[in-house]
Amino acid sequence: MSTQSAPARLSRELIGALIVFALFAGLPILADAMGDTFVVFFTIRIMVFAIAAVSLSLILGYGAMVSFGHAAYLGLGAYCVAILAEHGIWDVTVSLPVTLAVCGLFALVTGAISLKTRGVYFIMITLAFGQMAYYTATSLSAYGGDDGLTMWGRTEILGSTALGDRTVFYYVVLGCLLTCYLLARMIVASRFGRVLQGAKQSEMRLRAIGIDPYAYRLIAYVIAGMMAGLAGALLANAAEFVSPAYMSWHRSGELIVMVVLGGLGSLLGAIVGAASFLVLEEVLSHFTEHWRLIFGPFLVLVVLFGRGGLISLLPGGRKNG
Repeated sequence: MSTQSAPARLSRELIGALIVFALFAGLPILADAMGDTFVVFFTIRIMVFAIAAVSLSLILGYGAMVSFGHAAYLGLGAYCVAILAEHGIWDVTVSLPVTLAVCGLFALVTGAISLKTRGVYFIMITLAFGQMAYYTATSLSAYGGDDGLTMWGRTEILGSTALGDRTVFYYVVLGCLLTCYLLARMIVASRFGRVLQGAKQSEMRLRAIGIDPYAYRLIAYVIAGMMAGLAGALLANAAEFVSPAYMSWHRSGELIVMVVLGGLGSLLGAIVGAASFLVLEEVLSHFTEHWRLIFGPFLVLVVLFGRGGLISLLPGGRKNG
């Protein structure tokens, strides 16, 4: 058990978050000085998946809900934007509410059913719902089917094509990541978050004092689904392309790996885990197409010996970051 006072722990978490977000904020300036545009596009991808990882960390790290279908919301968010664009609806004032509503509704319906189960049954039923969304996307022949759907541009803001500018889009994604991180931190620090964490530790004790954690878990599940949907909408704009592969179980597994790699029970760790996973993937794939054979043992070593995940190496350390 940590002997640090709450204010000291909070200040360490704040320092860690400031370091991470300062690095993200300053990277485009450094990339422009180096004349390297790839770094900016790659970091946009990192931040998009960091949003999805933060959303999963909220329910996995704090609510012990191991969702193996979380990528479904990533894909749903992407397809909402792309399908609306295919029908000539480009403005964010329409696409964003639709994306959040669709992902929230899907999370509400599937979560209401999934949360009636526990343990491996919860994992399997979320996997089933995720695969249902995946196969539905592959069957949409009008929107590309297996081949995916190309977007001929990015979402507009009140008729403006400002997101077409690489730097503007970068900072919009950064702003979304910061907003999701702060929102998740507020949730975790609130009474709602304490109930969620209490249910993780002992559901029986909560029920003994008259609190039914089901509604709390369901609300957290819906919020996480909507956050992941936002990440999907940003991913569609970043790649200007959507594919059923966005919502496959492999992608859900990668999101879980990001959260575990960064550190369970740490929102900042989810961001660090997403960045580490994608950087390692990019570097190792240059040496071999079987890069997972190298990454796998590395992940095992982190889980076994890096107590608290990679986040423990940052000044913000553990917990509740």
